[in-house]
Amino acid sequence: MKELFPRKQVMGFVSSLILTAVALAVYFFDMSFAAGMTVLLVTAFIQAALQLVLFMHAGETEDRGAIYANIYYGLIIALVTIFGTLLCMIWGYV
Repeated sequence: MKELFPRKQVMGFVSSLILTAVALAVYFFDMSFAAGMTVLLVTAFIQAALQLVLFMHAGETEDRGAIYANIYYGLIIALVTIFGTLLCMIWGYV
């Protein structure tokens, strides 16, 4: 019966709840903007990775290398888009 219990999924769910509580603590502890955004960004990225690996089963197939390569590619494109927009619109470089 032990092998039928989804221990990884339960631990992932508990970890997601803990990360959500940490993110909610930003509001209740009235943190500064910089500290609050740092905590929120870190917990958001950790929780997104946790959801992707545990609940979307990204690493359980035989083509997981291609899946992770696509994720890294999408992340690089998103970061280039975000920082390119900041570079042009806020920081004044054209």
